[in-house]
Amino acid sequence: MKYYSVAIDGPAGSGKSTVARRVAEHLGFTYVDSGAMYRAVAWQALNQSADFHNDTEIEQIAKELHFQLDKNGWLINGERIDSLLRSPQVSQYASNVAKTIGVRKILVAKQQEIASKNHVVMDGRDIGNHVLPHADVKIYLTASVEERAKRRLNEQQKRGYDGDLQLIMKEIERRDEQDQTREISPLRQASDAVRIDTTSRSVQQIVDEIVTICCTKMGGEE
Repeated sequence: MKYYSVAIDGPAGSGKSTVARRVAEHLGFTYVDSGAMYRAVAWQALNQSADFHNDTEIEQIAKELHFQLDKNGWLINGERIDSLLRSPQVSQYASNVAKTIGVRKILVAKQQEIASKNHVVMDGRDIGNHVLPHADVKIYLTASVEERAKRRLNEQQKRGYDGDLQLIMKEIERRDEQDQTREISPLRQASDAVRIDTTSRSVQQIVDEIVTICCTKMGGEE
């Protein structure tokens, strides 16, 4: 049986997670939030007061984490901790974790295993180029820095965290630089990806566009 895969990449705050989740729901595919896996490693490392400069220690944490997907999202070691993974502190350290070569190898292998057994919509920063280079559909979402910062601020406020728009803009610019220049699997638009600018566009407009692309490329199968 052939399993279809949709890769959605883009920088922080481009709308990947929201869009990917809705596309997956429409297609009846499994949604895979690859970023949550790096956040889970960071969250666990923080809980264990791990040394983030010790790659071996962080890699061991990644190895020991058990990831399970169900219709409601990730279970990490049997726990549903989605809300805890979105704190500003976890976000900051997740970026450091993502630069660790050993951690990326471990998590990429887990992501590829999931895609080998399910129809998936997977979002992240290196999906189309590295994790699923043969994905049936590749999308690259982007948006202006200000637009992405406003979205991130809104998300934080909804979760009860304070934020400053200017500081968030600077953090997003720093994150973009870090993601685009890291040694392993830097953020790049895949040569065969469809680029979509989400600035000033509704989530539903983007979802509809991607679903149309998917149905066309996959022969209308859902």
